[in-house]
Amino acid sequence: MSETMNRWEISSFGLDKLSLATVSRPQPKAGEILVKIEAVSLNYRDTQVVENGMTATLAFPFTPASDMAGTVVAVGEGVTRFAIGERVISTYITNWIDGNPKTWAEMPTQGGPIQGMLAHYVATPAEWCVRAPKNLSPIEASTLPIAALTAWMALIELGHLHAGQTVVVQGTGGVSLFAVQLAAASGAKVIVTSSSDEKIAHAIKLGATHGINRTTTPEWQTAVLELTDGRGADHILEMAGGDNLRRSLQAVVPGGRVSIIGLLESDELRTPIMPLLGSRASIVAVAVGPRRALEDMVRMIEHHAIKPVIDATYSFAQLPEAFAHVYRGAFGKVVIDFDKA
Repeated sequence: MSETMNRWEISSFGLDKLSLATVSRPQPKAGEILVKIEAVSLNYRDTQVVENGMTATLAFPFTPASDMAGTVVAVGEGVTRFAIGERVISTYITNWIDGNPKTWAEMPTQGGPIQGMLAHYVATPAEWCVRAPKNLSPIEASTLPIAALTAWMALIELGHLHAGQTVVVQGTGGVSLFAVQLAAASGAKVIVTSSSDEKIAHAIKLGATHGINRTTTPEWQTAVLELTDGRGADHILEMAGGDNLRRSLQAVVPGGRVSIIGLLESDELRTPIMPLLGSRASIVAVAVGPRRALEDMVRMIEHHAIKPVIDATYSFAQLPEAFAHVYRGAFGKVVIDFDKA
């Protein structure tokens, strides 16, 4: 095994600062595993960390990205959680094993402020990884740590979704499409909103029941009420922010649940107080989840043979192009395939 490796890093903020560096291959310390990275999934968060840190204090040179899948090639002293040859995926929020989180200062996140995964080898604490699903390739498995687990927390872990309920999923990004698949597998009815009829058609193939084009029907909440015979949806995944929250509150069943996941249109939430009081809705912020929940989700993905939606794969050398794809929007996930030429 070569004593050196390549990794992507930035010397200061900015996507234009990305550069390839040749560095020494790390060695696992006590409690760590050395993972040969096979795929890294990009999140919109990764672009913001590179651009401005996204509230994290970075140590330069900094290697971006949090979500990886790979194979254990060496273990440090005392490691019993994994053996050489096992396939693993990363967790996002470190040290959060289960239950309510400690203070966020005690649980830094991977890919900022902790050094990220865009390297051929990463030495990481064994406690910060879980076994990859047996039914997924590394490219597919790499998409799970943030996007899939966020959808899982919103609907299954915190939302207690059950068969027969109705879910509104806004958009067709990574979290949204995982929400479609998880909700459909749970026996729920899924309504997708999107500005693209083509993307709506694809989402219906994944298990959605109905689609609403929010360009031709900007007051999409009226369509939700029509589709539910005036009742409204039990769960709404709020991805836009701003004034869109008003529409979500009008579309949710009295006493239903609105999960705040994305702020794609605004970094604020705006609504008059009376619609909020009238809805009696629970508005809950969802920020990924603990390792135990990721392990539970992996078992469901294996049981239902759920396949993540990959919009495009790029080679390790094509990272700038992959980031550009994330910026312009994707149907599902954008992944760096380390084996791609």
